Amino acid sequence: MTERPDLSSLPSYGSGTPKRSLFSARKFALMASVVAGLGAAVYGFAPQGPVDVFSSAAHAQVNNEVRKVAQPVGFADIVERVKPSVISVKVNIGDKLAKDDSANKDDDSPFQPGSPMERFFRRFGGPDGMPGFKGPRGGRGPVTGQGSGFFISPDGFAVTNNHVVDGADKVEVTTDDGKTYSAKVIGTDPRTDLALIKVSGRTDFPFAKLSDAKPRIGDWVLAVGNPFGLGGTVTAGIVSASGRDIGNGPYDDFIQIDAPVNKGNSGGPAFDVSGEVMGVNTAIYSPSGGSVGIAFSIPASTVKSVIAQLKDKGTVSRGWIGVQIQPVTADIADSLGMKKAEGALVAEPQANGPAAKAGIQSGDVITGVNGEPVKDARELARTIGGLAPGNAVKLNVLQKGQEKVLNLTLGQLPNTVEAKASTDDDKGGPTKKGVDVPKLGMTVAPANSVAGAGKEGVVVTDVDPKSAAAERGFKEGDVILEVGGKSVTTAGEVREAIDAARTDNKNSVLMRVKSGGSSRFVAVPIAKG
Repeated sequence: MTERPDLSSLPSYGSGTPKRSLFSARKFALMASVVAGLGAAVYGFAPQGPVDVFSSAAHAQVNNEVRKVAQPVGFADIVERVKPSVISVKVNIGDKLAKDDSANKDDDSPFQPGSPMERFFRRFGGPDGMPGFKGPRGGRGPVTGQGSGFFISPDGFAVTNNHVVDGADKVEVTTDDGKTYSAKVIGTDPRTDLALIKVSGRTDFPFAKLSDAKPRIGDWVLAVGNPFGLGGTVTAGIVSASGRDIGNGPYDDFIQIDAPVNKGNSGGPAFDVSGEVMGVNTAIYSPSGGSVGIAFSIPASTVKSVIAQLKDKGTVSRGWIGVQIQPVTADIADSLGMKKAEGALVAEPQANGPAAKAGIQSGDVITGVNGEPVKDARELARTIGGLAPGNAVKLNVLQKGQEKVLNLTLGQLPNTVEAKASTDDDKGGPTKKGVDVPKLGMTVAPANSVAGAGKEGVVVTDVDPKSAAAERGFKEGDVILEVGGKSVTTAGEVREAIDAARTDNKNSVLMRVKSGGSSRFVAVPIAKG
C-alpha cells in the first residue's frame, strides 16, 4: 500500500500555532475523486482499476483533467467544415436614375469623401455597404447590393433571401476560395423571403445540410456571411427565442438569435453545433442600423418546404380556405363563452371560397386542422399554407357555441390581393347625426340613412376619444354589422344586444365591424348595471 503523504506540506492559511491545514486528508481524497469522476464523465477518462488518489501519478492525472475542464471550447473545427459552403452574393439591378437629390451630396457618407474609412466601406460594402450610400454619385448608373447565401447541393443550387436578389438583372456569387461565378435566379418566394439560385459549370461545390431538428432555446448558433461586404465572417451566439412574429407577414415563424448579424448577412446560414443549417438569416432589429444582438432566421423546416417547390416549378403553391381571420383575445374569448383564448376567429369568409362552401360563418372560431389543435391565427395560416391545394382537410370549428367538424377541399392561395372597396371618406363621410350608445362613448345611426354607408348595420358617426370604443380602434365611418352575434340595424338593437350580454354576466360584447372594405371582430368592455 502506498504510504500516505505528509499533509503538513499542504498550503495553510491564517496564523497562530498550530497551523490549520487547508484540506484534511479526507477532504482531499474526496475532492480528487470527484474531479477525477468529472473528467471521466466529460472527456471519457476511464482509469483502469482502483486509483490511489495520493499517488503522484494520480495527482498529475487529476490536474490534467482539471486543466481540460478549464479550457474554453471553440468552434474552429465546425467553422473549418462548414465555411466553404457559404457564398457572398452580389447583385446588379440595372441602370437606375437616382430620384433623391441627396444621393449626390457629400454628407450621404458618415465619413469624409476620399478618406480611408470611406474607401474601406466603398470597397467592401459597395453602395449598400454602409447607411447613406444610396447609389453612384452622378445620378444614373448600376445600383448594386450585397448579401449572403449557401450551397445546398454539389451541383450549384444555393439559398439566399428574396430581398437580396429581388429585381436583379445580374447575380454573381463569390465562394470561400475567392472564385466568382455567375448565378441564375431559379425562383423566389416573397412571402417567406426565400430565393433559390443556381451556379452552373461544377458538380463538386461544398454544400450544407438543412437540419431536421428543431433548435432549442439556449442552443449554440454560428452565423456565417458577408456583412458590409466582408465575406467569410463568422459570429457566434445562442438561440434566444423561437416562433417570433416580426410583422413581416402571416407566415412569420422566426428563430431569434443573438449572434451578431449586420447588413450583408441576409441570406446567410445559421449553423448548429453539428454543422447543419438551423435557419437562414433574414432580418435584424436595429434602431441604430448596426447589430444589437437581435437577429431573425427562417427555420430550416420552412426553407426545406419552400426550396423544394422553387426547385421543382420556380414558384410556391399554398393551400387556401378563403377566410379573413384574426386572433382570439381574452376579451373575445370571454364574449364567446370560451374558457381559453385559443384558435382563429373568422372575421369574414370569402364568397364562394372553400370555407364558405363548407358552411363556415363570420364569428366561427377554427380550433383545429385534421385533429391537431390550432393555437392562434398565425398558426392556422402557417398550417393551411403548408398544405398543397386540392388536399381534403377537416376543420374543428366552434360555431355559435357548438363544436363541429367541417370537411373542405383546399383551394390555391391567390398571388394577388383583391382591391378594397371604397371607404366612406370617398363618398363624403358620415354625418354627425345619430343616437348615443351609453357606456360605449360613440354615436351610431342606421347605415341606410347615411350616404355611402350601405344598407346593412349601423354606422358610427362620432366617437368620444376617451371612451372604450376609441381604445378599441372605432372611428367615424365604421359600420357595426353584428353585436353579440345578432345583426343590428338601429341604435336600439345595439343597446338590446349589450343589455343581453350584461344579463349573461359577460365582461365584454363582441361586435363585427366593417371598416375600409374589410371586416373584423372587436370585443368592447361593458359596464355592469
